Amino acid sequence: MTQRTVLVINSGSSSIKYQLVDPDSGSSLASGLVERIGEEAGAIVHKVAGQRTELDQPVPDHGTGLAEVLRLFEDKGPSLAEAHVVAVGHRVVQGGRHFSGPALIDDEVVTLITELVPLGPLHNPAHLKGIEVARRLLADVPHVAVFDTAFFQDLPEEAARYALDREVADRYSIRRYGAHGTSHQYVSEQVSRLLGREDLRQVVLHLGNGASASAVVAGHAVETSMGLTPLEGLVMGGRTGDIDPAAVFHLARVAGMTVDEIDNLFNRGSGMKGLAGDNDMREVWRRVDDGEQEARDAMDIYLHRLTKYVGAYTAVMGGLDALTFTAGIGENDARLRRELCGRLGFLGIRLDDTLNETRSSQARVVSAPQSPVTVLVVPTNEELAIARQALTLL
Repeated sequence: MTQRTVLVINSGSSSIKYQLVDPDSGSSLASGLVERIGEEAGAIVHKVAGQRTELDQPVPDHGTGLAEVLRLFEDKGPSLAEAHVVAVGHRVVQGGRHFSGPALIDDEVVTLITELVPLGPLHNPAHLKGIEVARRLLADVPHVAVFDTAFFQDLPEEAARYALDREVADRYSIRRYGAHGTSHQYVSEQVSRLLGREDLRQVVLHLGNGASASAVVAGHAVETSMGLTPLEGLVMGGRTGDIDPAAVFHLARVAGMTVDEIDNLFNRGSGMKGLAGDNDMREVWRRVDDGEQEARDAMDIYLHRLTKYVGAYTAVMGGLDALTFTAGIGENDARLRRELCGRLGFLGIRLDDTLNETRSSQARVVSAPQSPVTVLVVPTNEELAIARQALTLL
């Protein structure tokens, strides 16, 4: 069969992440990042076949950035024409109630994504920029939007609806949408394949700078920690996670803070950064080892929140068969996994210390054979998931 590829684009407010994926083999043929778009000093990195090309130059806008990316594909390879690109897949964070799966992008889909900007003000405008530019520069192939919220579209009503006045909630589309859904879906499917069971009760912990948990029963999400926005839930790199909403009123009345100032505090200046002064977990652990109580407290708060969610989701599902760690922290922080599983010992969870400490890029079981709950580390691959979902529409 002739090779076919999908160019996956994740457009941020000042960045473009991209990857050329072979969805059939699962391999990445090239990847890169455009950073600091619109700033005085921009940067572009293009990686292919072990070779890395770095450019330090101004990138005034997304159009210029993507044009440079296309030039790098032609100059450094692989040629997009020869790679047989059959689609461009775009990550979109907020799909609201409109999208329960991938969508072939046309003007109507763009309008719907635009209507959802109030629900995803930090993400959807940047995705729309990327979509606009990519459709113009790559007009000969179909473009597909894949939504972070789609996997959680069919959450049970008891999990999705807040106890807010029903008329207000419905008028302003306030409900639990979740995020990181592409990752949670991909990882939970990998766990089912690895363990050879479709009926699993799973908790997936996507732990990166942004962090979320999901409860998945027989392949369907029944709970997730992120809510109307990605702010709710676990302690994150810069986000508070769960916090009493009255803190907003208190800061407005007592501290005289504006809504935008509180938004910035909760989304960028809190979490591990606010607790420990650093959102790099390696640095926080180093400070824990140096005896800094502030760092130890921050780590305990992080672990406490995780323990609460795993326990709550186990109760919601009526039991737990598999606990899976994924994303940058989940995949690489063996100490965090060990400490969390120690707190979850009441569930009978037992790690195999050797397996847990062994670094690997492969999906693997790290629990001891006698553990009634299987603990796994499964590297997420959102780009591959987006590429494969894009193919389903072609």
